[in-house]
Amino acid sequence: MPLTAPQTDAAVDHLLADARQVIAAEATALTQLAERLAPAIGQAMQLIYARTGGERNGSAAGGANAGAGGGGVVVSGIGKSGLTGQRISASFSSTGTPSHFLHPVEAVHGDLGRVRRDDVMLLLSNSGGSDELIRLADVLKRMAVPMILITGQAGSPLGKIADICISMGDIEEACPLRLAPTTSLAAMSALGDALVLGVMSLRKFSREDFALFHPAGNLGRKLLKVGQAMGFRVPETCDVVPDTCTVQAALEREKAIGRRPGAIVLVNDAGTLSGIFTDGDLRRQLGRPGLLNTPISQVMTTNPKRIAEDALASEAMAIMNSHRIDELPVVDAANRPVGIVDVQDLLRLRMIE
Repeated sequence: MPLTAPQTDAAVDHLLADARQVIAAEATALTQLAERLAPAIGQAMQLIYARTGGERNGSAAGGANAGAGGGGVVVSGIGKSGLTGQRISASFSSTGTPSHFLHPVEAVHGDLGRVRRDDVMLLLSNSGGSDELIRLADVLKRMAVPMILITGQAGSPLGKIADICISMGDIEEACPLRLAPTTSLAAMSALGDALVLGVMSLRKFSREDFALFHPAGNLGRKLLKVGQAMGFRVPETCDVVPDTCTVQAALEREKAIGRRPGAIVLVNDAGTLSGIFTDGDLRRQLGRPGLLNTPISQVMTTNPKRIAEDALASEAMAIMNSHRIDELPVVDAANRPVGIVDVQDLLRLRMIE
């Protein structure tokens, strides 16, 4: 039984119109914000990049251009701005920039020890006059910790204290009363995203880095490499077999290693991939006279599908689905087998439902 009476079509249409108006108002405000954005945001990106170690903390490769800083981004705000700040801090962390959120009230009651001199502070306040943040900023000034402020009032007390002030300007809230923080929070969040992605770009944060920071969930699985996913590696858990031997010799060689996938990888005299012999191939050949003494080159699948070790595991999944195969040889740049990715590997990683 519904808890409330069903709405009439007219009432629903009215609510739909209101919802569209809210979204349109916020979209317009963001467009206007982008048009009047000042160089301060670029300066803030450079400051964060320098204070948080340049490429060193984010890129798996690092590099000669790495900065000297070893700090992080400490984000703080009160109320709805604080909640927005927690999300921005999480976005910094997930894209290679060390960050954590610090509640301004807890900060002045003992948690200031979480702030180091190498850090950079990101303060969020639409009014720029929050007492809690002003008290925190006074202490940070004495600690010589640089401060970046996102605010709607550049001339506010916090705007005068901050080292870099990113102004949103006067923004009319989408709330019918023009009171509840709505549009201003959308703008603040968008500026936070701009900072996050700008620093991410300076850091040359790659898809590989993203996968490293997101090992679980759909994002991590989409960016996982074949080399990380394959369960059978040459020579630890599987082996390559010369394509000149018999079926019996190939089976015995695979048995000797103790573990094997559902396929035997065959190589030519040069050590490059020449074929594959699967359990399915063996079942289909069981009625062949003298099978065990038959050269495996006569019954193997020649020129099999293969994939590079540094390819995405999702590409391996696509190949296996398209060609209805359960095993896929993995090769290096010289076409030498380095292992096998098995359908069970992808099932284990929940890449196949």
